[in-house]
Amino acid sequence: MAQSHDGELKQPKRQGNRNRTDDAANAERQRMSAEKRALLRADTFTNAPKVAQITLTQEERQAIAQHKREEQEKAEKLTMASAHGPLGRWWRKTQMSSDKVTLGMAIVALGVVYGDIGTSPLYTAQTFLVGQGGLANIDRPAVLGLLSLVFWSITLITTVKYVLVAMRIDNNGEGGIFALFSLIRHHGKWLVIPAMLGGAAFLADSVLTPAVSISSAVEGLKTIPLFEPAFRENGSLSLVITVIIIVLLFCVQSRGTERIGKVFGSVVLVWFTFLAITGIVNIGGDWSIFEAINPIYGLQFLFSSHNMAGLAIMGTVFLSTTGAEALYSDMGHVGRGNIYFTWPFIFVSLVFNYFGQGAWMLRNQGNATMVNVNPFFEMMSPGVRYVGVVLSVAAGVIASQALITGAFTMVSEATGLNWMPHLQVRYPSRTRGQLYIPVVNVVLCVATLLVLGMFKDSEHISAAYGLALTITMITTTILLSVYLWYRHHRVFAGVFFLVFIAIQTLFFIASMSKFMRGGWFTMLLTALILLVMVTWNDGTKIERSQRRHMSASDFKPALAQLHDDFRIPHFADNIVYLTSDCEMHRLDTDIFFSIFADHPKRARAWWAVSVQTTDEPYTREYSVEDFGTDYIFRVRIRLGFKVSQSIPAYIHQVMHDLSATGELPAQKSVYPKVDADPDIGTVRYVLVHKELMPESKLTARESLSLKMKYAIRHVAGSPVKWFGLAPYNPVVEVQPLFVSTRRPPRLERVPISHSHGRKSQGTDENRSDA
Repeated sequence: MAQSHDGELKQPKRQGNRNRTDDAANAERQRMSAEKRALLRADTFTNAPKVAQITLTQEERQAIAQHKREEQEKAEKLTMASAHGPLGRWWRKTQMSSDKVTLGMAIVALGVVYGDIGTSPLYTAQTFLVGQGGLANIDRPAVLGLLSLVFWSITLITTVKYVLVAMRIDNNGEGGIFALFSLIRHHGKWLVIPAMLGGAAFLADSVLTPAVSISSAVEGLKTIPLFEPAFRENGSLSLVITVIIIVLLFCVQSRGTERIGKVFGSVVLVWFTFLAITGIVNIGGDWSIFEAINPIYGLQFLFSSHNMAGLAIMGTVFLSTTGAEALYSDMGHVGRGNIYFTWPFIFVSLVFNYFGQGAWMLRNQGNATMVNVNPFFEMMSPGVRYVGVVLSVAAGVIASQALITGAFTMVSEATGLNWMPHLQVRYPSRTRGQLYIPVVNVVLCVATLLVLGMFKDSEHISAAYGLALTITMITTTILLSVYLWYRHHRVFAGVFFLVFIAIQTLFFIASMSKFMRGGWFTMLLTALILLVMVTWNDGTKIERSQRRHMSASDFKPALAQLHDDFRIPHFADNIVYLTSDCEMHRLDTDIFFSIFADHPKRARAWWAVSVQTTDEPYTREYSVEDFGTDYIFRVRIRLGFKVSQSIPAYIHQVMHDLSATGELPAQKSVYPKVDADPDIGTVRYVLVHKELMPESKLTARESLSLKMKYAIRHVAGSPVKWFGLAPYNPVVEVQPLFVSTRRPPRLERVPISHSHGRKSQGTDENRSDA
């Protein structure tokens, strides 16, 4: 009984001990859980970007649905139209092709494409009068000769060459000299020369267009009596106003071409209507002015002894066609069909205005009292002139827009050809052709302000204007002729080349008279841009010639051994290499040697990630190659052109997806991280840059090309910023470019001489004492 009683007493005692042990264990678990929560709570302060569970945002779904509804409604209208005979069927066929027309984009086309050519009437006739010595020195043959040359230049250069021929040739909807080159590059390596030269000249001219268009329009304020005293007292007032307008123009570029174009398009519609009406009013009942349509008048005046400007008159005539190349370059922004639809209205408006200015000059010929006049403003009544000045300022801004958007397109295409560094590109609208490049926008703005600071007014800027663009037109003619030749239109290609190369060479020779009066500046800009293109292209070719890939059988053994080598601490749980190499089944040697350079970078997993931009706006997808391992991953991410390239967030999604499927072993973070993701281990991003070795066996030009490319890349910006890697402290490594090197002669080993050694030792001691 006593033993039983003692057992009963011991049993509650053991139960109490067990409870106390369980309580202590629970307390310990709670303490550890609290510590873990405290450690990870810091992640909540980073607000690091994370991907959602959906692949499209609500706004994107609404935009796609709206786009589908519009396409469906359009298709229904086209089906109804096709039932209305041959004309309806033709309209349906047109609207289903790349030549489709929409009212909204036609208005955008007015605002984006025609600004430059629409401001030519502001200064063409004024430049003509300056070259002829004023109204006192002109007569009817001179005026008819000018109008004839202008009419046929617009007809042949703009209408025939660009609208009817060049715009039929596009590269996936994109126009411009670089898009044209991409179609024919395989026909000869020499074609790169006219393509680069023409593109560089176009970009150089893009700097002068905003300056000359806006300044010439702003100076029209001087002709209004109300503002005349203010401009007389402050000679730099027009320059200040021009600078303010230009800065504001470049500031709104990030809003996108479509938004800007819709606003500008309505203004341009009013502007060209105004041009036509003022021209018709000044023609009055004297329709004999249209005798100038006869090309004989132009040829006679060109070679006449009464032509005081001589051949340089063609440089003035060329100003009437300066917007033609921008028209072709901006085709991708608005669509070919919308330009076809609007060009007849533009052409008629320009002709009426030029001929109206001609009629005014005929009425005032021989008037020596009118000096330094601009026929465009002078032909208006004082009341109408207020409207004319306001509209001309707006048109000058829009002219600048045409060249700015063309420059964005040019740089984007040059980047695709590896002629320029890769820059951050934004797409503010649903159409990929409508883009915005922040770096180019800033460079253009600064360069335009520099031009204004150097030349001060439109008279001096126009002296430099147009010279570079003649080069672009000549090179475009060469490339168009090659395209037509290899499309088996050889007779037409030959005639096309001879006719247009003759006309544009004449323009170039005439424009060379502007070289010493300011044309040197555009030629210098052309040379600098061309230098960037050539050196970047050469440097890229040299780098690519040295790029090597390793098959899985070559790199897996070494990486497998490093992965399992516990003697080496982890550099990070995950090492992510960003690369432009799209090869999915092999590994770039740059990545392989980066892993083993200096101290081996051991990791739980290595990632080689490339990012591609698609032609669709909202694509979000990825592909993975694991090479039969759970620690080597080759990832290709494809993002739509409107999708933000927030790479860290997408990489974490890929890691979570692979971890969920078991392809990636489970990882856990013990301590808080900036990426605020405790279910994924630490991540280090690595970018590899190349550097030239001093012993590389290169020519002086090749060495200079590589050095300049690396210098340009340093200035142009880094993918660290574009891909949102800056907060994650990425590693930027420099690896030698293994170009074939010169082998230095071997060293010769010589025995140590004791006397020499003592002498040397004494010398060293003396140096030490000194």
